[in-house]
Amino acid sequence: MKSVFWIVVVLGVALIIREGGADDECSTVTALVSACASFVNYGTPDPIPGAPCCIAMTTLSTVASSSGIQTRQSVCRCMMELITTYNPNATAIATLPGFCGVSLGFTIDPNTDCE
Repeated sequence: MKSVFWIVVVLGVALIIREGGADDECSTVTALVSACASFVNYGTPDPIPGAPCCIAMTTLSTVASSSGIQTRQSVCRCMMELITTYNPNATAIATLPGFCGVSLGFTIDPNTDCE
């Protein structure tokens, strides 16, 4: 199987993404969600389109939709893993795409099946 790489620049940081690499996808998802750390940790300020957090969510949406269902499933699993790991902040993480007006190609709720 050939490896496909692409580079996404977010907030001046280049992220190298390898299609089909679950660990790579999760590190990318974690890096992008970390741009929203203030909202995730404290619930404020609300993310607004054009802000660094929403730019990161738009990039995550692009990653999730740009290279097929496997990548979207991987992004979904990584988001669900973040929600599980940071359970007290689950609602904040789950609402990020909606605040930013983007779709990740899946709905985040307690019963999300990424397959």
